[in-house]
Amino acid sequence: MSLTSQNINTLLVLCKQGNQLAQLEVYNRYQQAMYNVSVRIVKNSAEAEDIMQESFITAFNKLDTFKGDASFGAWLKRIVINNSLTQYRKNSRFTVVSEDSISEEAHQDEFDLTEDDRSQINAKKLLDCMNELHESYNRILNLHFIEGYDYEEICEILNISYANCRTMISRAKESLRKKLTQVI
Repeated sequence: MSLTSQNINTLLVLCKQGNQLAQLEVYNRYQQAMYNVSVRIVKNSAEAEDIMQESFITAFNKLDTFKGDASFGAWLKRIVINNSLTQYRKNSRFTVVSEDSISEEAHQDEFDLTEDDRSQINAKKLLDCMNELHESYNRILNLHFIEGYDYEEICEILNISYANCRTMISRAKESLRKKLTQVI
């Protein structure tokens, strides 16, 4: 039986034994999702890739601490989010101005667009509006709506109280609503 058909628990046992093929298979299964998680937080492709790879190294080195209370993917995602937030905090001390933000973007005519194209443009507008929010609002909405974490998990990740979490999400939603009404 090949490693690609093994279930994750079997692969993790092999990873604990130092089997590099099993580690590669686990990496291949989770790398794209973990990259997506990281890039939404740090907003930089190269940094997200580095964070994702460092997170896998950390996960493989600390695999014996994985208790199996949650799925391996959730455990790995927590490592990626923590590493991404740490990097984001380091980067937030500096302001980087990209050339893209200086030059104006060309606007597309919407008369030749299919319904699928329009919904993609609307999703892009929504994400653009989210990116314009205050960094704490953007981060909490990403964790809640895009990553799917509930309030208790967000409290743990961001080390905030439940009441503060609810208030921040409520204010972030209201801020996003205001931005969307300006765009539409």
